[in-house]
Amino acid sequence: MANATNYKQLKEDFVSNLSGGSVADISHIIAIPTVVSVLWSVLQARQALFKPQTPLGLVVDFLLNIGAPLLSVTLYSSAPALLTAFLLATALFVYVAPANPAGRRKKPKLPPNVQPESKTSSSSAATAAQLDILSTKPFLTSYRGSMMVLTCICILAVDFRIFPRRFAKVETWGTSLMDMGVGSFVFSAGIVASRPILKERADGRTTPLITRLARSMRHSLPLLALGVIRLLSVKGLDYAEHVTEYGVHWNFFFTLGFLPPFVALFQSALGLIPSYASLALLLGTLYQVTLESTDLKAYILAGPRTDLLSMNREGVFSFWGYLAIFLAGQDIGMLVLPRRLNARTTTTTATAASPRTRLLLTLAVWSATWSILYFLCTDYAYGAGLSVSRRMANLPYILWVVASNTILLSVFYVIDIVFFPSFYNAHDPRAEREAYLTATSQVLRAYNRNGLAVFLVANLLTGLANMTVRTLHVDPMQTMGILTGYMAAVTALALGLDACNISIKL
Repeated sequence: MANATNYKQLKEDFVSNLSGGSVADISHIIAIPTVVSVLWSVLQARQALFKPQTPLGLVVDFLLNIGAPLLSVTLYSSAPALLTAFLLATALFVYVAPANPAGRRKKPKLPPNVQPESKTSSSSAATAAQLDILSTKPFLTSYRGSMMVLTCICILAVDFRIFPRRFAKVETWGTSLMDMGVGSFVFSAGIVASRPILKERADGRTTPLITRLARSMRHSLPLLALGVIRLLSVKGLDYAEHVTEYGVHWNFFFTLGFLPPFVALFQSALGLIPSYASLALLLGTLYQVTLESTDLKAYILAGPRTDLLSMNREGVFSFWGYLAIFLAGQDIGMLVLPRRLNARTTTTTATAASPRTRLLLTLAVWSATWSILYFLCTDYAYGAGLSVSRRMANLPYILWVVASNTILLSVFYVIDIVFFPSFYNAHDPRAEREAYLTATSQVLRAYNRNGLAVFLVANLLTGLANMTVRTLHVDPMQTMGILTGYMAAVTALALGLDACNISIKL
């Protein structure tokens, strides 16, 4: 029993991270999925390696979208630039090599009841009418799938010595890869949450507040139930945990569970505030002012744990920062999800490309805006000189997460329009679906489709691994074997659900 207690304390001390890593170092790791996307896109566009999907294509898909991110946080964690150079060199070699004739994709056949658009203008309107106002964009699938893959890797890898401590969650002040991960998860959820709002606006409907709250509770209750289950399992199994992460009882599922009703409440403020981005910035600023002008910061960081609130103060007060991140994600979702992004004209190439160009410029402007705000908030010479704290989810943390994710999303969009422009020229559901499947990885599609369910299973497997293996005593080769097997199991689950056409929505 003493040995078990000592190992638990050693584990708790090991996963702590007092200072974090540099923003540049973390950016190199976050950029790996975009580099992988470039290589995957070149293989698909030039060699048609992944369509039709073959066992070889699936293996390469797994090695690229699972293996490369895994290597970036383990064996290549100290040399991500070397891994990036290898991937880009491979992409360049494939690009200059002779293209596979099968890779020259034929124009998808139109459905039997749809005539080619070039025949009449009325047929153009008819085909456009078949398309929903919203569509599933390839670059969003790639972005969300990659984010989920990296998250699943890190939640287990952090328990092994091969995973650098600078990537683990920071104790109080600083930035790390896993700090970015939790914020990115919330930001990504915000993007998806804008879909029902856009549909309401398109239909000219306005949902009453009571109805919005009732609907939000249907989404919240399963997540809150998962939070309770995790709490009971962690306490019952005496699992190593950091109280300063969220508190004694709070966990990330509680944060996710309380977001929907508060978002429904804040949606009513849009009559006074012009956008979700403005609302997010206002909320983050007010929260930061409260931290600086009252004793709240000292209470969160050093207050005694005497009652239920003080025991869970990190989770309760950081919730407001995550809410701001979620609202900022919704603002980006309102921008990228509507179908106005698609080209609909047939006059000139320049005219057809203009919606894509406008979206790209808009994303670039927002990326620059959030980045400048982050600079002004954290720079000691020209700004406020504030430090990032994921523990409090303060304003610098909010701006860091939103700026990084907006830039990442913009890069995925550039890859999309360079290698797979046919998706944005599709004029009927069948052609668009065909183009979407061509432009997206099967592995990332599976992770994106059932992201939260896959994340839950990954958490369960992480707990199982920690109860059966003393992760701190495992050598690098065994570690890589365990992590590869773990990700293979998680990926198999995601692919299985996708193959069975199952979508689990919590």
